[in-house]
Amino acid sequence: MTKPRKGAKSQPAARHPRKKPSIEAIMAERGIVLATLAGIPKRDRRDVEAEVLLNAWNAVRRGLYRPDPRDKPRDALRKWLHGIAWRLASHYVHSAYVRRAVLHPSPLGFLHEPVGIDMHAQIEAREVLDAMASLPPWQVDALLSVDDPESLAAYARRRKMNPHTAASRLRIAREALALRLKRWRR
Repeated sequence: MTKPRKGAKSQPAARHPRKKPSIEAIMAERGIVLATLAGIPKRDRRDVEAEVLLNAWNAVRRGLYRPDPRDKPRDALRKWLHGIAWRLASHYVHSAYVRRAVLHPSPLGFLHEPVGIDMHAQIEAREVLDAMASLPPWQVDALLSVDDPESLAAYARRRKMNPHTAASRLRIAREALALRLKRWRR
């Protein structure tokens, strides 16, 4: 037995007995689910509906459907399905996918557009390469170690130096490169 919640005198007991409606009974109430999901775009409504029905069926199998015996069975099932649909619709509306989606009338049109050369990026890359060429060779070597697939410790071992020395050289090289770029861009 698990411990009661802090401040509670005992565990909360289930109020009503478990019921197991059939999957056919759940599917027959799709109308209430679809009415609840009316605010969701049509392209996603079928997916959310399927998720609602699947979650409802899984909850029934786990014994979580405990309707009030005073309610009519169909009314109790409809209220319960409405609650599940309402919660999943809320999750859908607040999901990152929906908030960040950018709709385009013809998304496949992006495939046929030529990819242009970004001149600004090329100029910046040339500036960085020119600045790196003006640095001492040990600083260029330290900067290029960042792109190496091995770790900085393996880079230091290969050159028979202390890993802290390698890290210090990398820091000095980064500072020197930043200073050169800052002077050139003025």
